[in-house]
Amino acid sequence: MNMKIYISADLEGVAGACQWSDVTYGDPHYAALQRQLHREVRAAWLGCQAAGATAVWIKDAHDSGRNLDPQQLPRGVTLVRGWSGHPYSMIQGLDETFTALVMIGYHSRSGSRGHPLAHTLNPDLAEVRVNGKPVAEFHLMAYAAASYGVPTVFVSGDQALCQEIHTWDPGIVTVVTQVGLGESVVVEPVEAILEQIEAGVAQALRHPPAPHPPPPAPTLEVVYKHPPQAYRRSFYPGAYLVNETTVGLESQDWFDLMRALRFIGF
Repeated sequence: MNMKIYISADLEGVAGACQWSDVTYGDPHYAALQRQLHREVRAAWLGCQAAGATAVWIKDAHDSGRNLDPQQLPRGVTLVRGWSGHPYSMIQGLDETFTALVMIGYHSRSGSRGHPLAHTLNPDLAEVRVNGKPVAEFHLMAYAAASYGVPTVFVSGDQALCQEIHTWDPGIVTVVTQVGLGESVVVEPVEAILEQIEAGVAQALRHPPAPHPPPPAPTLEVVYKHPPQAYRRSFYPGAYLVNETTVGLESQDWFDLMRALRFIGF
Protein backbone atom coordinates (compact mmCIF):
# COMPACT_ATOMS: atom_id res chain seq x y z
CA MET A 1 0.00 0.00 0.00
CA ASN A 2 1.29 3.46 -0.89
CA MET A 3 2.03 5.72 2.08
CA LYS A 4 2.76 9.27 0.96
CA ILE A 5 3.74 11.57 3.84
CA TYR A 6 3.99 15.37 3.94
CA ILE A 7 6.39 16.98 6.45
CA SER A 8 5.99 20.71 7.13
CA ALA A 9 9.10 22.11 8.84
CA ASP A 10 9.15 25.41 10.73
CA LEU A 11 12.10 26.74 12.76
CA GLU A 12 10.92 28.60 15.88
CA GLY A 13 9.84 25.34 17.51
CA VAL A 14 13.14 23.54 16.92
CA ALA A 15 15.08 22.68 20.08
CA GLY A 16 17.02 25.71 21.32
CA ALA A 17 15.32 28.54 19.42
CA CYS A 18 14.70 31.42 21.84
CA GLN A 19 15.58 34.70 20.07
CA TRP A 20 14.70 36.05 16.63
CA SER A 21 18.40 36.11 15.75
CA ASP A 22 18.41 32.31 16.14
CA VAL A 23 15.96 31.93 13.27
CA THR A 24 17.03 34.80 11.00
CA TYR A 25 19.02 33.84 7.91
CA GLY A 26 22.46 35.46 7.87
CA ASP A 27 22.67 36.05 11.62
CA PRO A 28 25.70 34.41 13.29
CA HIS A 29 23.35 32.42 15.58
CA TYR A 30 21.29 31.03 12.70
CA ALA A 31 23.68 28.27 11.58
CA ALA A 32 23.27 26.28 14.81
CA LEU A 33 19.47 26.25 14.53
CA GLN A 34 19.63 25.42 10.83
CA ARG A 35 21.71 22.33 11.68
CA GLN A 36 19.20 21.36 14.35
CA LEU A 37 16.34 21.78 11.87
CA HIS A 38 18.07 19.34 9.53
CA ARG A 39 18.52 16.86 12.38
CA GLU A 40 14.88 17.04 13.46
CA VAL A 41 13.62 16.73 9.89
CA ARG A 42 15.87 13.72 9.34
CA ALA A 43 14.55 12.12 12.53
CA ALA A 44 11.00 12.58 11.21
CA TRP A 45 12.04 11.05 7.88
CA LEU A 46 13.51 8.03 9.69
CA GLY A 47 10.18 7.62 11.48
CA CYS A 48 8.40 7.69 8.13
CA GLN A 49 10.73 5.00 6.80
CA ALA A 50 10.18 2.82 9.87
CA ALA A 51 6.42 3.04 9.33
CA GLY A 52 6.74 1.99 5.68
CA ALA A 53 6.40 5.32 3.86
CA THR A 54 6.76 5.01 0.10
CA ALA A 55 7.12 8.76 -0.59
CA VAL A 56 8.00 11.78 1.57
CA TRP A 57 7.55 15.45 0.72
CA ILE A 58 9.11 18.16 2.89
CA LYS A 59 8.00 21.80 2.89
CA ASP A 60 10.61 24.30 4.05
CA ALA A 61 8.05 26.41 5.89
CA HIS A 62 10.05 29.08 7.74
CA ASP A 63 10.59 32.70 6.68
CA SER A 64 12.15 32.67 3.18
CA GLY A 65 11.43 28.96 2.74
CA ARG A 66 15.15 28.43 2.05
CA ASN A 67 16.43 26.94 5.30
CA LEU A 68 16.84 23.31 4.25
CA ASP A 69 19.80 22.41 2.04
CA PRO A 70 18.58 20.00 -0.68
CA GLN A 71 22.01 18.34 -0.72
CA GLN A 72 21.71 17.40 2.96
CA LEU A 73 18.28 15.78 2.72
CA PRO A 74 17.82 12.01 2.50
CA ARG A 75 17.76 10.37 -0.91
CA GLY A 76 14.33 10.26 -2.52
CA VAL A 77 12.79 13.19 -0.62
CA THR A 78 10.77 15.74 -2.57
CA LEU A 79 11.50 19.26 -1.27
CA VAL A 80 9.17 22.25 -1.60
CA ARG A 81 11.42 25.33 -1.23
CA GLY A 82 10.42 29.00 -1.27
CA TRP A 83 6.85 30.30 -1.54
CA SER A 84 4.41 30.12 -4.45
CA GLY A 85 1.81 32.43 -2.88
CA HIS A 86 -0.75 29.63 -2.53
CA PRO A 87 -3.12 30.22 0.44
CA TYR A 88 -2.10 26.91 2.06
CA SER A 89 1.48 28.22 2.30
CA MET A 90 3.12 25.94 4.90
CA ILE A 91 1.63 22.82 3.28
CA GLN A 92 1.89 23.98 -0.34
CA GLY A 93 1.38 21.04 -2.69
CA LEU A 94 -0.44 18.81 -0.20
CA ASP A 95 -3.57 17.22 -1.66
CA GLU A 96 -5.82 14.20 -1.25
CA THR A 97 -3.08 11.82 -2.47
CA PHE A 98 -1.21 12.17 0.85
CA THR A 99 -1.69 9.75 3.73
CA ALA A 100 -0.77 12.06 6.60
CA LEU A 101 0.73 15.39 7.65
CA VAL A 102 3.69 15.67 10.06
CA MET A 103 4.74 19.02 11.55
CA ILE A 104 8.28 19.68 12.79
CA GLY A 105 9.50 22.77 14.66
CA TYR A 106 6.08 24.34 15.21
CA HIS A 107 5.42 26.87 17.97
CA SER A 108 2.83 28.54 20.19
CA ARG A 109 0.31 31.03 18.83
CA SER A 110 0.27 34.81 19.04
CA GLY A 111 -0.72 35.92 22.52
CA SER A 112 0.72 32.81 24.19
CA ARG A 113 3.47 32.99 26.78
CA GLY A 114 4.52 29.44 25.95
CA HIS A 115 7.41 30.43 23.70
CA PRO A 116 9.63 33.55 23.44
CA LEU A 117 8.93 33.60 19.68
CA ALA A 118 5.20 32.85 19.89
CA HIS A 119 3.31 34.21 16.88
CA THR A 120 0.76 33.28 14.24
CA LEU A 121 1.94 33.93 10.68
CA ASN A 122 3.23 37.44 11.38
CA PRO A 123 4.96 38.79 14.53
CA ASP A 124 3.01 42.05 14.03
CA LEU A 125 -0.25 40.25 14.82
CA ALA A 126 -1.45 40.21 18.41
CA GLU A 127 -3.86 37.35 17.74
CA VAL A 128 -5.64 35.39 15.02
CA ARG A 129 -9.08 33.99 15.92
CA VAL A 130 -11.35 31.52 14.18
CA ASN A 131 -14.93 31.46 15.43
CA GLY A 132 -13.79 33.54 18.38
CA LYS A 133 -10.96 31.19 19.48
CA PRO A 134 -7.25 32.08 19.18
CA VAL A 135 -5.39 29.78 16.78
CA ALA A 136 -1.79 28.83 16.03
CA GLU A 137 -0.21 28.10 12.69
CA PHE A 138 -0.73 24.45 13.65
CA HIS A 139 -4.53 24.86 13.65
CA LEU A 140 -4.55 26.69 10.31
CA MET A 141 -2.48 24.02 8.55
CA ALA A 142 -4.20 21.06 10.25
CA TYR A 143 -7.59 22.33 9.12
CA ALA A 144 -6.22 22.98 5.62
CA ALA A 145 -4.91 19.41 5.40
CA ALA A 146 -8.22 18.07 6.71
CA SER A 147 -10.04 19.91 3.90
CA TYR A 148 -8.34 17.33 1.62
CA GLY A 149 -9.16 14.48 4.01
CA VAL A 150 -5.54 14.28 5.25
CA PRO A 151 -5.04 13.88 9.03
CA THR A 152 -2.34 15.62 11.05
CA VAL A 153 -0.69 12.77 12.95
CA PHE A 154 2.42 14.23 14.62
CA VAL A 155 3.71 17.61 15.84
CA SER A 156 6.98 18.59 17.52
CA GLY A 157 7.38 21.96 19.20
CA ASP A 158 7.23 23.82 22.48
CA GLN A 159 5.38 22.44 25.50
CA ALA A 160 2.54 24.97 25.46
CA LEU A 161 1.71 24.14 21.84
CA CYS A 162 1.78 20.41 22.55
CA GLN A 163 -0.57 20.87 25.51
CA GLU A 164 -2.96 22.88 23.33
CA ILE A 165 -2.87 20.14 20.67
CA HIS A 166 -3.75 17.46 23.23
CA THR A 167 -6.86 19.44 24.13
CA TRP A 168 -7.76 20.00 20.47
CA ASP A 169 -7.19 16.39 19.36
CA PRO A 170 -5.66 13.87 21.80
CA GLY A 171 -5.09 11.44 18.93
CA ILE A 172 -2.18 13.51 17.58
CA VAL A 173 1.25 12.37 18.79
CA THR A 174 3.47 15.22 20.04
CA VAL A 175 7.08 15.62 21.13
CA VAL A 176 8.14 18.57 23.30
CA THR A 177 11.36 20.15 22.02
CA GLN A 178 11.56 22.88 24.67
CA VAL A 179 9.72 24.69 27.45
CA GLY A 180 9.35 28.46 27.14
CA LEU A 181 9.96 30.54 30.25
CA GLY A 182 9.81 34.28 29.63
CA GLU A 183 12.54 35.10 27.13
CA SER A 184 14.26 31.75 27.71
CA VAL A 185 13.74 28.09 26.83
CA VAL A 186 14.60 24.90 28.71
CA VAL A 187 15.88 22.15 26.39
CA GLU A 188 16.35 18.49 27.29
CA PRO A 189 19.30 16.55 25.75
CA VAL A 190 18.95 16.93 22.00
CA GLU A 191 19.76 13.31 21.17
CA ALA A 192 16.81 12.21 23.30
CA ILE A 193 14.53 14.65 21.45
CA LEU A 194 15.65 13.26 18.08
CA GLU A 195 14.96 9.70 19.24
CA GLN A 196 11.50 10.75 20.45
CA ILE A 197 10.70 12.42 17.11
CA GLU A 198 11.72 9.34 15.14
CA ALA A 199 9.75 6.97 17.39
CA GLY A 200 6.78 9.34 17.63
CA VAL A 201 6.40 9.74 13.87
CA ALA A 202 6.60 5.97 13.35
CA GLN A 203 3.98 5.40 16.05
CA ALA A 204 1.69 8.11 14.68
CA LEU A 205 1.77 6.74 11.14
CA ARG A 206 0.91 3.23 12.32
CA HIS A 207 -2.18 4.50 14.17
CA PRO A 208 -3.30 7.73 12.46
CA PRO A 209 -6.31 9.63 13.84
CA ALA A 210 -9.20 10.72 11.65
CA PRO A 211 -8.90 14.18 10.06
CA HIS A 212 -10.21 17.01 12.24
CA PRO A 213 -12.63 18.70 9.80
CA PRO A 214 -12.47 22.49 9.43
CA PRO A 215 -15.51 24.44 10.65
CA PRO A 216 -18.02 25.31 7.92
CA ALA A 217 -18.27 29.01 6.99
CA PRO A 218 -15.74 30.04 9.67
CA THR A 219 -15.48 33.58 11.03
CA LEU A 220 -12.00 35.13 10.99
CA GLU A 221 -10.67 37.90 13.24
CA VAL A 222 -7.16 39.30 12.91
CA VAL A 223 -5.91 41.50 15.75
CA TYR A 224 -3.05 43.87 14.90
CA LYS A 225 -0.63 45.49 17.31
CA HIS A 226 -0.92 48.82 15.48
CA PRO A 227 -4.31 50.37 14.53
CA PRO A 228 -3.14 51.74 11.14
CA GLN A 229 -2.46 48.17 9.99
CA ALA A 230 -6.03 47.16 10.83
CA TYR A 231 -7.45 50.20 9.03
CA ARG A 232 -5.50 49.49 5.84
CA ARG A 233 -6.42 45.80 5.72
CA SER A 234 -10.09 46.41 6.47
CA PHE A 235 -10.53 47.33 2.79
CA TYR A 236 -10.04 43.71 1.72
CA PRO A 237 -13.32 42.59 0.03
CA GLY A 238 -15.76 41.43 2.70
CA ALA A 239 -13.57 42.57 5.60
CA TYR A 240 -14.70 45.04 8.25
CA LEU A 241 -13.30 46.79 11.33
CA VAL A 242 -14.41 45.14 14.56
CA ASN A 243 -12.56 47.79 16.56
CA GLU A 244 -9.45 49.95 16.14
CA THR A 245 -7.07 46.97 16.04
CA THR A 246 -9.25 44.10 14.76
CA VAL A 247 -10.37 43.14 11.26
CA GLY A 248 -13.21 40.64 10.86
CA LEU A 249 -14.34 38.51 7.94
CA GLU A 250 -17.13 35.99 7.32
CA SER A 251 -15.73 33.28 5.03
CA GLN A 252 -17.47 30.71 2.86
CA ASP A 253 -15.15 27.79 3.64
CA TRP A 254 -11.62 27.04 4.85
CA PHE A 255 -9.94 27.87 1.55
CA ASP A 256 -11.76 31.22 1.51
CA LEU A 257 -10.50 31.97 5.03
CA MET A 258 -6.91 31.05 4.18
CA ARG A 259 -7.03 33.10 0.99
CA ALA A 260 -8.13 36.13 3.00
CA LEU A 261 -5.29 35.57 5.47
CA ARG A 262 -2.78 35.86 2.63
CA PHE A 263 -3.88 39.48 2.22
CA ILE A 264 -4.93 40.62 5.70
CA GLY A 265 -2.63 38.46 7.84
CA PHE A 266 0.75 39.50 6.41
